[in-house]
Amino acid sequence: MAFLPAEIIKAKRNGNVLSFDEINEFILGYARGQIPDYQMSALLMAIFFKGMTTEETLSLTKAMLHSGDVVDLSSVRGFKVDKHSTGGVGDKTSLILGPIVAAAGVPVPMISGRGLGHTGGTLDKLEAIPGFNTQKSLQEFVNLVRENLICFIGQTKEICPADKKIYALRDVTATVESLPLICASIMSKKMAEGIDGLVLDVKYGSGAFMKTPALAEELAVNLMAIAKGYGKTVTALLTNMDQPLGRFAGNSLEVEECVAIMKNEKFMGAHGYDLYEDTRELSLQLSAHMLLLAGKGKDAKESYAIALEMLTSGKALKKFEELCGIHGGNLSALPKPRHRVDIVADKSGFVHGFHTESIGVAGIIIRAGRAQAADIIAPTAGVEFHVKVGDEVKAGDVVFSLYGDDKDLLTSAIPLLKSAINISLPKIAKPSLILKILS
Repeated sequence: MAFLPAEIIKAKRNGNVLSFDEINEFILGYARGQIPDYQMSALLMAIFFKGMTTEETLSLTKAMLHSGDVVDLSSVRGFKVDKHSTGGVGDKTSLILGPIVAAAGVPVPMISGRGLGHTGGTLDKLEAIPGFNTQKSLQEFVNLVRENLICFIGQTKEICPADKKIYALRDVTATVESLPLICASIMSKKMAEGIDGLVLDVKYGSGAFMKTPALAEELAVNLMAIAKGYGKTVTALLTNMDQPLGRFAGNSLEVEECVAIMKNEKFMGAHGYDLYEDTRELSLQLSAHMLLLAGKGKDAKESYAIALEMLTSGKALKKFEELCGIHGGNLSALPKPRHRVDIVADKSGFVHGFHTESIGVAGIIIRAGRAQAADIIAPTAGVEFHVKVGDEVKAGDVVFSLYGDDKDLLTSAIPLLKSAINISLPKIAKPSLILKILS
């Protein structure tokens, strides 16, 4: 090895800027097993405390990207576009926007992730559909995108293997919350898809990794800088995760919600509005910006109209059913939970807010999510949300419903959910779903 790993660690520890060659050799050396975990851990901690310049973060992304294969989608005609969300409770828009955009004739290659911690994963939702196989080879992935304009797969062993190893190490070395490391991890996988454009859904609030709008915007700007550094067109939406998105959080329940939306169904809550509305609206907004990047529509308004037509005409539902078919999924056999446990408000007043992360943790308790990568998901487990911020409630009104096949687990999550809702006076306004759009 032409360089000493300890010297690279020392340089970053001292706040120096690392060259691409230094970063690349270190990352590739670690991916090949030539650099041990303890030295990679030391570099991660140095990056955590000293940060990285935009150029260094771009170099880190490039090194992780080229530690494995980059998907060649040159055989797929048209502008290839994807969406990435930083995650949240009830965040299920990929299942709707993918079919909307593909139905409009734009290829949507999606390499998605599994849920870990309080946020859900797209693959877990899809795999709640019996028979749905997300473990396709990269060649199958390319073929299916070319033939059907859409395919969802998980990260294969060929895609960014360095990121996979480093991510596991970050989790156990308390270096997850590092902006350069977050950006390089996200964008190396996205750039490996072979896409032309990307729409980012960057969440802020109590259920997001970024708790404030300012932190979310900082992350969005950094992610966009990397995408632009690779010559990709990119748009970012800053969206509210101070309350769960939609009616349900939980895998089969979220699929049920998405299918209902694609069937143009509504679910009117006790307060007189559609509990699917925020999921539907965010899915349409994200779809519109994906279509706009692909040249479908002269502006966001026209692109939104195209997205809305794909949804209301039933074309998105047809594309989703086609997606299930090519992945072997039997949508008609979607499992139903055996038990339901309602949680009621202890007092009257207005919903002032949620501790959304606690709702996600309650989901882990009932096995709708996983605390560790090896945990087994219960596909029917989940939470239903009967109220939103700004709603008036009376003592005894149902605010949450827990679903699943293990009633004891559901009961054990009740105290956490009760503490996750803030009911008080006076009346407050309903918050905006989308704070800002960056391009």
